[in-house]
Amino acid sequence: MGGGRTAAAGTGVAGPAGRPAAGAAAGPVLLEIRNLSKRFGGLVAVNDVSFDVGPSEVVGLIGPNGAGKSTLVKLIMGILRPDQGSILFKGTDLRGRAPWDIVNLGVAGTFQNTRPFRRLPIIANVMVPCLAPRGRKRGEWVKRIEVKARDALEFAGISDLALEPAYQLSHGELKRLEIARAIATEPELLILDEPFGGLNPTESDLLAKSIKRLHKGGRFGRLHSEGMGMIIIDHKLSYLLQIASRVLVMNFGQLIASGTPDEVVTNPQVIEAYLGKEGA
Repeated sequence: MGGGRTAAAGTGVAGPAGRPAAGAAAGPVLLEIRNLSKRFGGLVAVNDVSFDVGPSEVVGLIGPNGAGKSTLVKLIMGILRPDQGSILFKGTDLRGRAPWDIVNLGVAGTFQNTRPFRRLPIIANVMVPCLAPRGRKRGEWVKRIEVKARDALEFAGISDLALEPAYQLSHGELKRLEIARAIATEPELLILDEPFGGLNPTESDLLAKSIKRLHKGGRFGRLHSEGMGMIIIDHKLSYLLQIASRVLVMNFGQLIASGTPDEVVTNPQVIEAYLGKEGA
């Protein structure tokens, strides 16, 4: 398990316990999830899910409301603990680790509901996630924080608002702030939970361009130059399918399909469970 492992890609559902999933990456593995489950009383929110994400790969995750997508994100980010299964990032088990430890390992994410420090300046909101020194000398680390925060805000397109309190931001600007906070930590894997939710077409177009720029690489890739791996969850398929090279589909907590965007949108299971009801 870990960075050197390879697996064949394919379409369909997850494979047998402990075996590579049909949602496997077609090369080296950055994130490896096997047989992951989470229950809330009698509700199985995530049910035996297995898939991989490769370095620099953009994986889309779709499904109807209540499919278990956000619960899956919270399991990866350490906000929830799984009842069974494994979550390996570059071979390191993330289960039981605190969210800030997971961020320090190189995994960052945004969530559906934006929760900034409302009365702090926007730049301070971006600096907070960067407070862990990651082995650098403290003096060098402190000097870098504001520079990284300003770079992230510039990338997100809201650097002109750096000194404004967060409560003054619009919904679209808050979405951009969330992305700035995440990329300022220099992740190798970025997880975006409904980044286009609530945005108008102009805001969505701008955000899609920003996400594509992140994928192409640049200063926010901590240990690589070819671009960061991503998992993107969203209902706006017109944007998601432009960005993702592979799409996973969840329904009732299970992974029901995996493949290229073209394969997934023509999959009868997907049409029945999601596309036929929600529309694209």
